[in-house]
Amino acid sequence: MTERGLVLVVEDEKPISDLLRLYLQREGFGVHAEFDGPGGLTAARTKHPVAVILDVGLPGMDGTEICRMLRAEDNWVPVIFCTARDDEVDRVLGLELGADDYVTKPFSPREVVARVKSLVRRSNLVQRGAGPMQLGPIVVDVTRRRVLVEDEEVQLTATEFDLLTHLMSEPGRVFSRDQLLSEVWGYASSVGTRTVDVHVAQLRGKLGDASPIRTVRGVGYSVESDS
Repeated sequence: MTERGLVLVVEDEKPISDLLRLYLQREGFGVHAEFDGPGGLTAARTKHPVAVILDVGLPGMDGTEICRMLRAEDNWVPVIFCTARDDEVDRVLGLELGADDYVTKPFSPREVVARVKSLVRRSNLVQRGAGPMQLGPIVVDVTRRRVLVEDEEVQLTATEFDLLTHLMSEPGRVFSRDQLLSEVWGYASSVGTRTVDVHVAQLRGKLGDASPIRTVRGVGYSVESDS
C-alpha cells in the first residue's frame, strides 16, 4: 500500500532503517532505503520521493552535504534530518542548509512518521487551495507551489513555502511563534520556537527587499502589504 507516495530513508544503522520502514509502511507510504551518502544522493535524484529522512552522519558523504547539493540543484523535496547530536548549533545549521525539520536520536519512530505525514499533508492541502495569492511584488501560485518576486521565481523549501502562505493568508494578523509551530508544522516541535525564527530568517533572505514579514517584538510575526 503506497498511496501516500515514496519516502526515502537514508540511514546507515539498519535496525533504525528497518524500524522506520515498518512504521511508514503501516501508514501507507512506500519506502526505499539507502545506507550511505552517495547512494542516498542518487536515490533522492532518481526516485522522486515525497519526503527524505536523512541521517546526518553517513559513510561516504554527510547528510548535510546531500541536502546542500539537492538544494543547489533546485531539488526541494522535504527533508527531515536525523542525528545523534543534540546541539542547538547543529539543528540551526541543518535548517539553514534547507532542511524542513530535525529530530535527534534516540527518537520515537511514531514521531518521525508524524512529521513526515505533516509535511506531506501540508503540501497536499496547499495544492488543493484557491487561486494565486499576491502581496505587493510577491505572487504565490498555490497550486503549482511557485513563488515569484517581481516576476522572478524564488525557490523555497516545503516548510518555507507553507510558512509564507500561512502568513499571507491573513495579512496584518500577528501570529505567535507557538501558533506558527502548531498551525504550520502541525505539532509542538521539540526543536522549539527557534525553528520558526530560522525559517523566517531564511524566507526574508530569499525574498530580499520585497519581504513583507514584520517582527512583532515579544509576540511573533505578521505580513504587511506596505513592508
